[in-house]
Amino acid sequence: MSTSLNSKPLTVVLTGATGGLGKALAKALSAQGVLLVLCGRDNVRLEQLNRQLGGQHHYVASDLSTSSGRQAVLSYCQQFPRGIDALINNAASNHFGPLKEMNEITVQQMLITNLIVPIELTRLLLPLMGKTDKAQIINIGSAFSRLGFPGFSVYSACKFGLRGFTEAMRRELADTTIKVRLFAPRTISTAMNDDNVTAMNKALGNHSDSVESVANQFIDFFQQAQRSEQFLGWPERFFGWLNSINSRWVDQGLAKKLPVIQRYWTGAAK
Repeated sequence: MSTSLNSKPLTVVLTGATGGLGKALAKALSAQGVLLVLCGRDNVRLEQLNRQLGGQHHYVASDLSTSSGRQAVLSYCQQFPRGIDALINNAASNHFGPLKEMNEITVQQMLITNLIVPIELTRLLLPLMGKTDKAQIINIGSAFSRLGFPGFSVYSACKFGLRGFTEAMRRELADTTIKVRLFAPRTISTAMNDDNVTAMNKALGNHSDSVESVANQFIDFFQQAQRSEQFLGWPERFFGWLNSINSRWVDQGLAKKLPVIQRYWTGAAK
């Protein structure tokens, strides 16, 4: 993997760096010689992560759900004379359950974290990315980026929106050297999925990947900038494709599974 331009390491902004997948991505990218700007809310956890990676990276502690938090990332990145080579929009939040039982704050937090933050960070950092050759923006999507799933209505909406944003920006920047891409894992074994989600996936026979496995596949994707998007996992890729061809078939399949899903979103199943 070429991680340098003119013998200098690539500078990569990674959001959600202290989460389960974020730490795995940070470790994998650091091993490739990338210079990271680690973004998260907790300064102590960011400092610890940087030490685990050898202490050579940068980090910015800020709340990206706020305008001031995003501006803090921009201000920090303006110190790099060559700009930013890549932005990885990884920060995410989730809530499993029926929409009728969610409150307004939960809905808004998911929309902001999963959709507004990557859009706004992209807008802010684009001028810095224009300074480099062959820069890229990678948005971390999900199997739910093209497959709406019961109990994940808002999360699915966010990930559908993120995929649409990625596609539109890829076309908007077609006359530049900036690539805009989507990397979409299926369920990952992280703390973001609570015990009910884990139990539901087991009951339905859904597979869950380790963060290390996903990070390794991400590195392969990162190396191949000509690939516009990658969805992980089988049969998840098949059902995502099928949903785009004839969603009625998927509707019928998920309707049969709905009673099981409902049991787990209430927490009643043991």
